[in-house]
Amino acid sequence: MMKEFLLGDKASRTPSDSLPGKKIDLLNLNPEEDIIVWFGHSSYFMQLAGKKFLVDPVLSGSASPVKFTTRSFKGSDRYMPADLPDIDYLFITHDHWDHLDYETVEALEPKVKKVITGLGVGAHLERWGYNADKIIEKDWNEEILLEKDFRVNTAPARHFSGRGFKRNVSLWMSYVLTTPTKRIYMGGDSGYDSHFKTIGERFGPFDLVILENGQYDKSWKYIHMMPEEVVQAAKDLHAKQLFPAHWGKFSLSNHAWNEPIKRLTEEARKRICLYYTP
Repeated sequence: MMKEFLLGDKASRTPSDSLPGKKIDLLNLNPEEDIIVWFGHSSYFMQLAGKKFLVDPVLSGSASPVKFTTRSFKGSDRYMPADLPDIDYLFITHDHWDHLDYETVEALEPKVKKVITGLGVGAHLERWGYNADKIIEKDWNEEILLEKDFRVNTAPARHFSGRGFKRNVSLWMSYVLTTPTKRIYMGGDSGYDSHFKTIGERFGPFDLVILENGQYDKSWKYIHMMPEEVVQAAKDLHAKQLFPAHWGKFSLSNHAWNEPIKRLTEEARKRICLYYTP
């Protein structure tokens, strides 16, 4: 694995030019509009039924404790913490650097009303200045009533946690978010397994599922899905729409930077032809 990482084709791992994108004014959104804004990798903002949600924000330009490594792709850092509005609910799926970023989370603290995360992750946030009263930590398969008509169910994932040499002292999560008009699955990081089918049978169908699609390798296929497995997971979840994340900002694996979306698109087209031929 290390030989491939060090001696493989590094040129293809990052875009040859600045990535295109669009920046909108998140501070002055129409509260009646439902919207999702992807910041690249696994970071995204959603406004649903007037409530504002933020997931795994990494907006510091790096996904590493050593800032000159694992830099974000050119053009992918259009949003900074100052561009974000007050956040009703901040979701953290697990504590890896590419999902829990110290600089971003610290800067957002005054804007965040509540944090929802897995057991043990709150210790990081408290150390960085968050009041414990802001943090809701849960195990898998629990339910949180956020407020009237807004509910979160915590769900499993097949992954691991840890920010240093010590692993798995906090929990990694996926989430089912139910709003007055939408049901959304936020997958975090996970290898493919039967839990997707179980979640789909219990909570599906979903209006939207957001699944990791990138940073995979045959050497760690049990903790990150291959693109073809992402399509199968969306099918298992009874997804009406699939949003593929975990690509487009950082290079954490040996594949070309745009390979994940190409492979997923090809597989999705095959499945559409197979199951939905007019």
